[in-house]
Amino acid sequence: MKRILIADPLAKEGVEQLKSYGIFEVVEKTDISPEDLKQEIGQYNAVVVRSRSKILKETLEQAGNLELIVRGGVGTDNIDKATAKEKNIAVKNTPLASSISVAELVIGMALAGVRGLADATASTKKGLWEKKRFKGLELYGKTLGIIGLGNIGKETAKRAVAFGMKVLAYDPIVTSCAIDGVTLTTLEKINTDADILSVNCPKTDSTCNLIDASFIAKMKDGAGIINCSRGGIIVENDLVKALQSGKISFAGIDVYEKEPAKENPLFALENVVLTPHIGAQTKEGQTRVGVEVASVIHDFFQ
Repeated sequence: MKRILIADPLAKEGVEQLKSYGIFEVVEKTDISPEDLKQEIGQYNAVVVRSRSKILKETLEQAGNLELIVRGGVGTDNIDKATAKEKNIAVKNTPLASSISVAELVIGMALAGVRGLADATASTKKGLWEKKRFKGLELYGKTLGIIGLGNIGKETAKRAVAFGMKVLAYDPIVTSCAIDGVTLTTLEKINTDADILSVNCPKTDSTCNLIDASFIAKMKDGAGIINCSRGGIIVENDLVKALQSGKISFAGIDVYEKEPAKENPLFALENVVLTPHIGAQTKEGQTRVGVEVASVIHDFFQ
């Protein structure tokens, strides 16, 4: 039997499905330390990770029997893919399973931003009743600029169109889009025309620090910025300065340059909505991730 290590928490539906095949020995060690993972990984034919565990070069050097790494989620930046390729270890993920969950968080942050929901909540809890202070904006008629039109970007675009937004999208590897109301365009056009910018791309050499002071300077005054993809694409100190000056009216941030984010200059600002990397953290999304992980492993070994 192939031995499967589940190194990070996986929905019980996925674990049960994996066991139900009857051809795998499933070992759950969802709080395994990096050192223990390095010591034990050689015992397994496949390992499942989410975002907590990192599969680094020094770990893969000990993975004599490993054939497959599955990342439950979209990105695979916590896996040394180059070393895995050298060792003929397949790396797979579940790009569709949590797309809706993340897309809904993007729209939720857009709504929270244009209506000042976080600040209004804090004010109301203090008994201030500042009704006149919280004059917001509608999403209807606004232009959403999406950087990255993968599965999450597409799901975000569909929901934005349903709100009556104009959607501009940029993705260097996407040449056509069949979603009505979505226009493929250049990064420069999104930079200058978006009322709200949504970052939906992976962190790569070309996207690292993409949204910096010079990018922000070209944006509309009072625009909003949302990032539910990966930390490090937005230069956080530049964003903080833009939020403080009013150049950027609000930000919705789910991912950070350093995670877990226990301290961050964004924490001191009122015109931001901050969440702890929870884009995929819905019951439905987690179930789909778990079930898809099980299917990926089954199909690979069959």
